[in-house]
Amino acid sequence: MIECDAWLEHGPYAFERQEKREHMLQRLRKLTEHHQQNCEPYRNILQGLGCNVTQLEQPEDIPFLPVSLFKTLTLKSVPDDAVVKTMTSSGTTGQAVSRIFLDKMTAARQQKTLVRIVSHFTGAGRLPMLILDTPAVMKDRNMFSARGAGILGFSMFGSERCWALTDSMALDIDSITAFLERHQGKPILLFGFTFMVWQHFYQALKDSGVKLDLANGILIHGGGWKKLQSQAVSASAFADALQSVCGLTKIYDYYGMVEQTGCIYMQCEQGHLHASIFSDVIVRDPVDLSPCAHGKPGIIQVLSTLPESYPGHSLLTEDEGVVLGEDDCPCGRAGKYFRIIGRLKNAEIRGCSDTYAADF
Repeated sequence: MIECDAWLEHGPYAFERQEKREHMLQRLRKLTEHHQQNCEPYRNILQGLGCNVTQLEQPEDIPFLPVSLFKTLTLKSVPDDAVVKTMTSSGTTGQAVSRIFLDKMTAARQQKTLVRIVSHFTGAGRLPMLILDTPAVMKDRNMFSARGAGILGFSMFGSERCWALTDSMALDIDSITAFLERHQGKPILLFGFTFMVWQHFYQALKDSGVKLDLANGILIHGGGWKKLQSQAVSASAFADALQSVCGLTKIYDYYGMVEQTGCIYMQCEQGHLHASIFSDVIVRDPVDLSPCAHGKPGIIQVLSTLPESYPGHSLLTEDEGVVLGEDDCPCGRAGKYFRIIGRLKNAEIRGCSDTYAADF
């Protein structure tokens, strides 16, 4: 088994199926055993399931927790004094939020892993960064949850950072124009949450009549499509619309959650979401929870090699999706690639941008 930190020495899409499965199984078994020993609620759950760690023979055998458990239970595998950060999920007013407890080592690994994955798409080194959001999100403790954490995490890829929106959510054309003039001809990184990009950047830019030149831009966005899909905005229409107002052509969606920070699933040039060597996805039948064959939709389970301070290494999400293939995406990246269909019926709206949209 490759020790966790040694995984960072490999390319984020370097392992094909058999090699990845061997490494993942050993790491996930080790994490299961670790959390069983150090987290009493997790130990009780495994006991109730009759789980014997020594009998876990494939990644599909690793027991999973429903992601909603982090809203109702205190799940941590380190002493209180080792917790350096408590992350919370996005949630509308009145909703319970997930609480994720991070120690120094887990937080550092999450950051290093995010760098390995994202820099595979943006290139090495930091880029001038246009944040398609308001600085108020970092100041207001009620707003700072997964959305603020996402901005903070991606901000480390920026050399100089510029906020595209004012505190009142208006498009700051003057600041954007000055920023683009300073970095004319250079690659520029843009980051924002999907609904924010659409409502407060694209639509505001279109209404203003101003045409920006972001032909050298790379946009990474994520956090929920539900609100946009109800407005009949497909991924291709989203991309076409942005290109029409600012010339953007490099647009990457991603799938991720605060419960497994760092292990994001980036969208490739073919429009497919990819599992890196640090994570994997299993799609399960909604009736009997058995693993689905490629091409069959079901409930998404996510696996991560990172969480040591909390038992978040195997989670059943509230999202529906389908694995499209493995090791054979035309983009050339190894590993599984998949598509998100949407939220399961009756699941709470909780993507970062969806949560904002629900209150909009």
